[in-house]
Amino acid sequence: MTQQTIQNLFSNYLSKKPIFSNKKVLMSNYTPDTVPHRENQINQLGRIILPALKNERPSNVFIYGSTGTGKTLVTNYVLNELVIAGKQNNTKISTIYVNCKMKRVADTEYRFLAFLADKLGKKVPPTGLPTDQVYKIFFKALEEQEGVLIIIIDEIDSLVDKVGDDFLYNLTRINQDLENVKVAIIGISNNISFTDYLDARVKSSLSEEDLIFPPYNAVQLQDILQERTKIAFSEGILECGVNQKCAALAAQEHGDARRALDLLRVAGEMAERNGDEIISIKHVDMAEEKVDTDRILEVVKTQPKQSKAIIYTLLSKIENESDKILTGDVYNTYIATCKKVILKPLTQRRVSDILSELDMLGIINAKVISNGRYGRTREISLAFSKDLHTKIMDFLKNEFYF
Repeated sequence: MTQQTIQNLFSNYLSKKPIFSNKKVLMSNYTPDTVPHRENQINQLGRIILPALKNERPSNVFIYGSTGTGKTLVTNYVLNELVIAGKQNNTKISTIYVNCKMKRVADTEYRFLAFLADKLGKKVPPTGLPTDQVYKIFFKALEEQEGVLIIIIDEIDSLVDKVGDDFLYNLTRINQDLENVKVAIIGISNNISFTDYLDARVKSSLSEEDLIFPPYNAVQLQDILQERTKIAFSEGILECGVNQKCAALAAQEHGDARRALDLLRVAGEMAERNGDEIISIKHVDMAEEKVDTDRILEVVKTQPKQSKAIIYTLLSKIENESDKILTGDVYNTYIATCKKVILKPLTQRRVSDILSELDMLGIINAKVISNGRYGRTREISLAFSKDLHTKIMDFLKNEFYF
């Protein structure tokens, strides 16, 4: 394409009526002024953290729910309102949010503690210090604080999978050594059974309060999209039925509002890229294919090493989209994979749990079948196309240096 054609492309784009008026409202990190269909969860979380307004430590909270059910959105919304109320009441309330899926932010205990210390004004070098020393820096930073500090640990199960739960025990006992500040923890996880594997001491200290977020249904997702489209798009841009289709597709995927918003945003981008002035159903179909590919590949990239080894095992055994294997056949091949990549094998029960997590994430389909008097097992197939199979396999081979 010549320089002149490129300039024409840019000029044509700028001369057209814009598709988006405010694209950021369709992003997952956007916090709206109101959160539809989560009034119950908002009120429950609000009641739990109320003591902070009287400079008292609120209970630790553990929030469960599938991806896209509003856990992070509601938590940030409620805590933003709490901080505002604290200022009006002359009570110092501060928060730290950390996402444990973020690489080089909280993918090791060292980086997790360094991130918290940095948010409290204490710099920790990227590497080089003993972990005990990083704890001391973090504790010192805490001692210089006042009021109530609430630490939100999103995707908390991801960090525990990587480093164990000792850091959680240390955090839950931290108030014993602090005088000027009270620390509370809000843990957020997609894995409802996550705390089953925590040390009993950690579990009793951390899960003082539990909060469950159910999936959205299709009608609720339509309401959410309707609110966002008023701000996101220019008037008359959406063809009739676009919101409904995005909501219906997302409702099939565990009621995931994030997926509904992604579909709508990408549909708009597809229309914009094609030079179309209206977002139609065909753009949603194009968006579905792109979002599914991007989402699954991104999910695989952010999995812990053990989960990646299990995914590699499945891809090695399942060559075609129609192929299916039983859970019992996975474990022996997984052991062989671990030897190749110098990884300590997990127990068969833990591998079974990870397969359930991969099923929940939409990477595999696991169907329970009965073997009569020999009990039940699961039949596993991949939940994506052959093209994506190849892309994921290439990524994992590079990850494990095959």
